[in-house]
Amino acid sequence: MTNPDAPYHAHIYYDPAERPTAMALRDRFGVDPTILFVGTMTDGAAGPHPIAQYEVHFLARSRDAVVAAIEATGLRALVHPLTDDDLADHTRLAHWIGEPVELDLGVLDPPGLNQGVPRFGVSDF
Repeated sequence: MTNPDAPYHAHIYYDPAERPTAMALRDRFGVDPTILFVGTMTDGAAGPHPIAQYEVHFLARSRDAVVAAIEATGLRALVHPLTDDDLADHTRLAHWIGEPVELDLGVLDPPGLNQGVPRFGVSDF
């Protein structure tokens, strides 16, 4: 994606021992003006994500800084654009930080029907 205003997500994963680190990063993102949305920490499976995670929304122009902040913590994460193809977003367009997590791809919206943008509000981007 070359559009600096293209919407992105990062799903930050954590296990119980990593929860304090994940929470500290979440708090940091919460005061970062380049982060558009910080989700609730979900201590179990949610959507295609089989383990504890939370998400942050940001624009493509902030991607490098978001990736660097996550990498500095040692946490695992999935960083992906938000397009009209939910499956591609979570697979071929995705960037993994750390060891990938096996996602439940069967729950993703079919290509062309991604509800990600409407679900979280186009006005956020």
